[in-house]
Amino acid sequence: MNLHESAEMYLETIYVLSQRGAVRSIDVAEEMGYSKPSVSRAVGLLKKGGYLTVDGVGNLILTDMGEEKAKSVFECHTVLTEFLTKLGVSDETASDDACKIEHVISAETLDAIKKFTESNR
Repeated sequence: MNLHESAEMYLETIYVLSQRGAVRSIDVAEEMGYSKPSVSRAVGLLKKGGYLTVDGVGNLILTDMGEEKAKSVFECHTVLTEFLTKLGVSDETASDDACKIEHVISAETLDAIKKFTESNR
């Protein structure tokens, strides 16, 4: 299943929220500012794609494949945000722009940005 930007955003959000504890659909809806029906539909698609499961009490649990993808998107976001702030972009704008770029950037460009950022710490 090839993920669209919105699916990647859901996975990243679930991953970030899971670092704080159990995650339910309502948590995702509140974090992303989406309606519960929209989140419910996305959860259904992600379950169908094998990216997450839902336990008996409604907690969203990333599968290995889901966690791998979510970590990848989160790392990309983090690297891009750091890079942009090093260029002098404000934290909020850097994070917002990184969120847009993370879905289209090539692995080659991201690797180059990682190397550049690491060498300038």
